Amino acid sequence: MLKGIDPLVSPELLRTLAAMGHGDTIAVCDANFPAESVARSTVTGTLVRLDGVGIGRAVAAILSLLPLDPFDGPPAHRMMTAGGPDDVPPVHREILDAVHAAEGPAVEVAALERFAFYEAARGAFAVVATGEQRGYGNVLLRKGVILQDRD
Repeated sequence: MLKGIDPLVSPELLRTLAAMGHGDTIAVCDANFPAESVARSTVTGTLVRLDGVGIGRAVAAILSLLPLDPFDGPPAHRMMTAGGPDDVPPVHREILDAVHAAEGPAVEVAALERFAFYEAARGAFAVVATGEQRGYGNVLLRKGVILQDRD
């Protein structure tokens, strides 16, 4: 364990988040998502497992370390349900709540059509597979920067 790091963040997840650069995306996915096959197509080919963890808790742990990038459109995309972009089921509400708690209520979490989501996930830096059992519990998070003051 390390001070100030959520115990849910494993060494593998910590290494993955630290290796990401500005603009890289990480896919955080539910238990039904084809995580293994999609992860093979990512930049690193990395699959990080968080079995038994719900999507809201996983996103909160990740965003305790990962800044989001607000400069090039929405920094987060949730997988759109069959009900369309305005359908926000409870699993998406948890994602929204975690993003807004970490980054503020003005941060947009856009809906991305299911097959477009799969394609975007294949181009991600890595995939995090959670134990989330509710459908559509998937989100893409784009890493931002932490700027230091210049002296």
